[in-house]
Amino acid sequence: MQYPLNEKIGEPELLVGREKEFKHFGKWIKNIPKRLSKSRVIIARRKSGKTSFVQRIFNQLWSENGEVIPFYFDFGENKMWYPNLAIKYYRAFASQYISFITQNSKLIKHPLSLEQIREFGVKESITALVDDIDFLLQNKGIEGSHDLMWDTACHAPHRFADLYDQRILVILDEFQNITKYIYPDQHYKEAAIDTLAGSYHSLAESKIAPMLVTGSYAGWLLKVISQYLEAGRLRQIRFSPYLSEDEGLQAVYKYAEFYDEPITNDTAMQINELCMADPFFISCVIISDYEEKDLTTSEGVIGTVNYEISEENAEMYLTWGEYIHHTVHEVNDKNAKNILLFLSQNNEEYFTPKDLKEKLGLDLEVNEIHKQLIILKEADLITRAVSNIDFKGLEDGTLNLILRKSFEKEIKEFAPDLKQEFVDRIAKLTHKNKQLQGKINSLTGKMAEHMLATAFRSKKRFSLSKFFQNVKDNTTLNIQKVKERVHIQREDGKNMELDIVAESSCGRMVLVEVKKTKTKIGLNQIEDFQEKVDVYKTLFPDTIVLAAYLSLGGFTDEAGDFCLEYAIGVAERIEEL
Repeated sequence: MQYPLNEKIGEPELLVGREKEFKHFGKWIKNIPKRLSKSRVIIARRKSGKTSFVQRIFNQLWSENGEVIPFYFDFGENKMWYPNLAIKYYRAFASQYISFITQNSKLIKHPLSLEQIREFGVKESITALVDDIDFLLQNKGIEGSHDLMWDTACHAPHRFADLYDQRILVILDEFQNITKYIYPDQHYKEAAIDTLAGSYHSLAESKIAPMLVTGSYAGWLLKVISQYLEAGRLRQIRFSPYLSEDEGLQAVYKYAEFYDEPITNDTAMQINELCMADPFFISCVIISDYEEKDLTTSEGVIGTVNYEISEENAEMYLTWGEYIHHTVHEVNDKNAKNILLFLSQNNEEYFTPKDLKEKLGLDLEVNEIHKQLIILKEADLITRAVSNIDFKGLEDGTLNLILRKSFEKEIKEFAPDLKQEFVDRIAKLTHKNKQLQGKINSLTGKMAEHMLATAFRSKKRFSLSKFFQNVKDNTTLNIQKVKERVHIQREDGKNMELDIVAESSCGRMVLVEVKKTKTKIGLNQIEDFQEKVDVYKTLFPDTIVLAAYLSLGGFTDEAGDFCLEYAIGVAERIEEL
């Protein structure tokens, strides 16, 4: 797969999990060529991973070069003159369209100029490109024609799909910003054009160029969609900021690997537990600047997590401080903050204004409490039921922590002891026997790979026989470097991948294959691994190679005999954690 669009997450491998979401959207995308897919809007709070998700969809579609042409545009938080938006939008669309046709990835990173787009249109006889560019250039200096310029630009994906019988997916990121940052005059003295979202009123119903819309502020985004697109035209998809438990654990291992941050299998579980499988929270902890950070101990994990949600200069706190600044600016009333904290901490049930007055002893009329609740709801901090008077807190543990740290002392006159709460949660984690050894049978092969690599790193000095049977070389290893997913190439150019490559200071190299299959590993799979070992020895003839195979599903007798003959260490579980 190629990545012509530079993904916000950075290194592509850091996008972990989301299998359920990718499967769900995969079915939707497959129906686009049949004109069966309705436009969608992803509803999620900030730092939930939705931008990386839709950018990955773009890169997948571009790489497949199939029936669906992707177009991605981000409405940034920067002021822009109306006709310049039209030109920027059209350049992005036309460049990405041409990039898809020619498979020239550079055009995604460096869009063509209007003149270059026209030149391509003339050369390839794509008259729509030529006509559009001529129109944009002719009308840029004519003030009364700016509406027509924007109409030409924003309708381009649908027109091209219709004219050339194609299917185009229009991905519009941070869509709500279109109502705040686009100005009718180039000096930004007049008010921003807050009705510009209405340009997509009819386009939202397109089945040949359906839209995938996202935004970081759910309340604002939904208000824009409801007002200008009619809410029913875009199907709402709720996007959780949290991964599953196993996916979150994978994220811990992956971030630790890429940032070369030492962890153990026990502390990996603890980081995932305290960060609630929130990948952004996990990344903040892994790369934290906390001076006493030591993620190989429980105390170090607790201290780092507490730092990230408490210290004003920590990335986690800074990021959420910005979010709170955007969403809580109207909540400057102590009663409202009291209500917010109560609902956040009791987010499993709905409460009416009357309920809150009684439970919190508020010195407010019921209608005043209702007004405060509406403000909190519009700030995306609580939700409301269909009844209009029932409200409840968001089921968002990360946000809950930050709100408590920000407001609890003001409301209750004492600061929450979150650090002690983290200690208690880790104690419960141990008490419930959620140790990795107890979960080994339910792990995926990829997870076991991360676990074994981490065990190698944290143990550092060991004989390979501590992990594997049939090992003939019992030299004590001093592991200096452990790599996962290492690529090598055979003489004929065939690419191969080694799951784990661990280098010892004595010059030995440990090569490990890790698999979990429903059936036992057979002779063919062991022979394939042995071929990789032989290729590696050819590439590095001066290296002493120790080979081992971890199969969570076991081995056939034939495979076991082969391993014994070729001195391949075998294991069906990770004995040393």
